[in-house]
Amino acid sequence: MADWDLKKLRILRTLHELGTVTATAEALHMTPSAVSQQLTGLARALGVTLLEAHGRRVRLTDAAELVLRHAEAVFAQLERADAELLGYLRGEAGQVRVGAFSTAIPALVVPAVQELRRTRPGLSVVVREAEAEAAYELLAEGSVDLALSLAAHAPTPRDPKFSRVALLADPLDVALPAGHRLAAEPGLRLADLADEPWIFGSSGPWSQITTAACESAGFVPEQAHAAADWSAIWAMVAAGMGVALVPRMAMAGGIGAFGRGGAAPAGRGGREGVALRVLSGDQPRRHVIAAARRGSEEAPGLARVLAALRKAAAAQPPEE
Repeated sequence: MADWDLKKLRILRTLHELGTVTATAEALHMTPSAVSQQLTGLARALGVTLLEAHGRRVRLTDAAELVLRHAEAVFAQLERADAELLGYLRGEAGQVRVGAFSTAIPALVVPAVQELRRTRPGLSVVVREAEAEAAYELLAEGSVDLALSLAAHAPTPRDPKFSRVALLADPLDVALPAGHRLAAEPGLRLADLADEPWIFGSSGPWSQITTAACESAGFVPEQAHAAADWSAIWAMVAAGMGVALVPRMAMAGGIGAFGRGGAAPAGRGGREGVALRVLSGDQPRRHVIAAARRGSEEAPGLARVLAALRKAAAAQPPEE
């Protein structure tokens, strides 16, 4: 029987993910020569060629791809074994580390933690803020046990390393200056704002979500100002500098709390100098998901955190 060395298999998987020996060595805190030696030893133990030259780099052979397909099943089974061992604690104790993007923390993670403090006081939840894409990197390297991210910026459901759970479809509303000519327009659609100056981040998930929503409505938004901080976006909208899409979850989390005199047409809250409108005709959404390393979602503590997150998601304001 071939010698399936788990440590060396993890090195091979990391090389497959990152593409180069140098990047693999950096990620695993090894030297490139140590990575090469480990993979040479694995190839010798399995009796197959795992790597072949490809220009100045190496690439995995078909045999290596076959090895990895089986290795993923082994890693998932080991995660399940860990989950069963944790089952002795019945989910009443232990620690679950959660990585989540900023607006998910006040809207979903904090209510979930508060619920668990009441019902499972021995279960500790440690929260780490991370951008949607970075949350998956933390999950893959084992720095967090659960990642809250956006479906558009996550690995596909076919990725064998992760299990994904849909939490909610978060509607996107539009923030306009309170005195805007369309602030009280009935049946406002996103396409009605095609000629407006827009405010959104210069890069990252929110920039991509804004441009994708506008493109689906038939236009490319003119970016007048770049900002990622919600307070900055609100201030610029209130000053009449442009319009912006706002996730409903950000409002539920308290980011968009409004002061006296705020305009609030169409049943949505606003902030002083800002009108927040529901795009009832073509409501864009961003899809929020939770992900865990495949097999680990069966751990009782992690399962309880997932259940609390689902409850928090179900308590979000209904679509209008």
